[in-house]
Amino acid sequence: MASIELGSPNFKANPYPIFANVRKNDPIKQVVLPGNRLGWLITRYEDAELALRDPRFIKDPRHLLSLEQLSKQFGRIVTEQEEGSQQAHQQPVFFERNMLGADPPDHTRLRSLVSLSFTPRFIERWRERIQTIAHELLDGVQGTGTMDLVNDFAFPLPMLIITEMLGVPRDDQARFRAWSNLFIESSGDPDAFRRNADQVRAFREYLRYLINEKRKLPAEDLISGLIAAESEGNKLSEGELISMVSLLLIAGHETTVNLISNGMLALLLHPEQKELLQQDPALIKSAIEEFLRFHGPLMTATQRWVSEDMELNGQQLKRGDYVVVVLASANHDEETFKHPDELDITRSDNRHLAFGKGIHYCLGAPLARLEGQIAISTLLQRLPHIQLAVAPEELIWRPGSLIMGLRALPVQF
Repeated sequence: MASIELGSPNFKANPYPIFANVRKNDPIKQVVLPGNRLGWLITRYEDAELALRDPRFIKDPRHLLSLEQLSKQFGRIVTEQEEGSQQAHQQPVFFERNMLGADPPDHTRLRSLVSLSFTPRFIERWRERIQTIAHELLDGVQGTGTMDLVNDFAFPLPMLIITEMLGVPRDDQARFRAWSNLFIESSGDPDAFRRNADQVRAFREYLRYLINEKRKLPAEDLISGLIAAESEGNKLSEGELISMVSLLLIAGHETTVNLISNGMLALLLHPEQKELLQQDPALIKSAIEEFLRFHGPLMTATQRWVSEDMELNGQQLKRGDYVVVVLASANHDEETFKHPDELDITRSDNRHLAFGKGIHYCLGAPLARLEGQIAISTLLQRLPHIQLAVAPEELIWRPGSLIMGLRALPVQF
C-alpha cells in the first residue's frame, strides 16, 4: 500500500509535481496515513468538488464507526460527565463536536448560531480596526530593516482580531498559540494527540473557565452571544459550546496567517507579479484569490467519511471509508486551471476550493479575505522593497496534513 507523507515539512516545500503524477495515474488513491490508517486521497478538482458538497460524504463518523474505530481515528476517546447527570458517556475528542464535524440537522443548528457574525456586512465593520493593527505592527519593525513576517505580522494580526471578536483576554494569547499549534500540527496523526492528551485537557479546561467567566459577566462579544443563544433554547450543550469556541479561535486565525505569509512568499518568489501589484493596487482582490489557489493555507480539507458504498472515478469506496480531499492538488488541476503552476494575480474565473464547497464552505472566508487584502496591501505600501532574507530552500514548513504554513518567513526591507 502506498504512503504519501502529506504532513512532512519537506514534502510541503514542493508537493505539486507529486500531486500532478497522482492526478494523472491514480486520482482516487488509497494510502496509509499516520497511525497506520487507510484513507482515500481525492486529488482531481472535479472529484474533490463533488466530495466537498455531496451529502454521501459525511463529517460525523459516530453514525458509522464503533467506539474502538473512533479511538483509532481520533487518537483517544475522552470520557465526559454530562452536566447535571450521573451517567458518564464516551465521545470523540471534544473539538470534533462542532459545526465543522457535524452533519444536518446538527450542522444547520450550530452554524446558524454564528452565521450572522460572519456576514460580509458585519466583517466590513472591522476594516478600520484591521488596518490600524496592520500599521501598528509595522510601526514596531519598520526601523529595524528586518522581521519574521510570520511571527511579527501575519500571526498577530488575525489573532488580535479573532480574540477581540470573541472576547478572549489579550494576556492569554501566548498560551492559546501553543495550544493552536499543537492541534494544527498534529492534524491527521492520532499518535500525536495521544502524546499530547494533557495539553488537550488543559485547553478544554481553559475554555471552560473562559465560558464560565462570560456567563458571570457577559459582554458585547461572540462568546457571550453564543451563551445567550444557548439560554434561549437552542440546545447548545456545554460540550458543543466549548467545541464551537475552540473552532472559532483556531480557524479564526490559522487560515489567515498562512494566507498572508504564503501570499507574500509567492510575491517575493515572483518579483514581476509583486511589481504588477504595486503598480496596480486594485488587483489585490484577484491577487488574494490567486494566492488562495496557488499556495493556499490548507493542504487538505477536514475529515470526511463515506456513508454508503459508491463508485468514484473507477474506484469502489465502501461505507465507513476515510476520505482526504487534497485541496492543494485540486487547485493545481490542469483540467480546470490554465497553466496551474504559474502565479497569475490577474487570473479570472478562479474557482479554487481553498475555502471548501457546499454546506461546509468556510464561514470565515469574508474575514480572511479582508484581512489578507489589508495585510498584503499595507506591507507593499509601507515596505516597497521587501525581499527574502534567506534562500527559499532554507524555509521550514509546519508539520501536519491539514495546513500549509511556514514556521517563519525572514524578510528584509
